[in-house]
Amino acid sequence: MENALGMIETKGLVSAIVAVDNMSKSASVEILGSREIGAGLVSVFVRGDVGAVKAAIDAAASAVNKVGEIASIHIIAKPSEETLLLIPGGKQKPKNK
Repeated sequence: MENALGMIETKGLVSAIVAVDNMSKSASVEILGSREIGAGLVSVFVRGDVGAVKAAIDAAASAVNKVGEIASIHIIAKPSEETLLLIPGGKQKPKNK
């Protein structure tokens, strides 16, 4: 099972909450967290099987379009460890002892 990374960026917190609610109900994905970007943009990150992430992002996009606006969506099928360091809930770099 590959661990895909799904990202959806919405305009407004309410839209982000709607996205998370629909993603968690529509597919077996792990919600990694969110990040407020500025100018009212909120990005939400999910991880899981490629098919589940696609289903979750599609469900979120459909729901958000009814209540707000999507700024961007993207799925990375096999993100690098360096990419995961950039997102909330992603892998943390080991500390040197």
